[in-house]
Amino acid sequence: MVTLTKLNGDPIVVNADLVEFIEETPDCLISLTTGRKLMVREKLEEVKERIGEYRRSAPGAYPVPAGGEGYAPEDISEPST
Repeated sequence: MVTLTKLNGDPIVVNADLVEFIEETPDCLISLTTGRKLMVREKLEEVKERIGEYRRSAPGAYPVPAGGEGYAPEDISEPST
């Protein structure tokens, strides 16, 4: 989970595992796999850094499947530590 700031200044905690993509429009728009969209004050690079820090601090976190043609869940390898 990463803590970010909504446009109105309120903090919000986002499940980094649900982030599908991030855009600067020019505000930072985060699209989640649930279909929900969040606008935050942080810039795209700051959000990426916080998500990266979260991922590095969560040893043994499950891998995120990429999908696509020929996707098979059993082909996903465990993250290296």
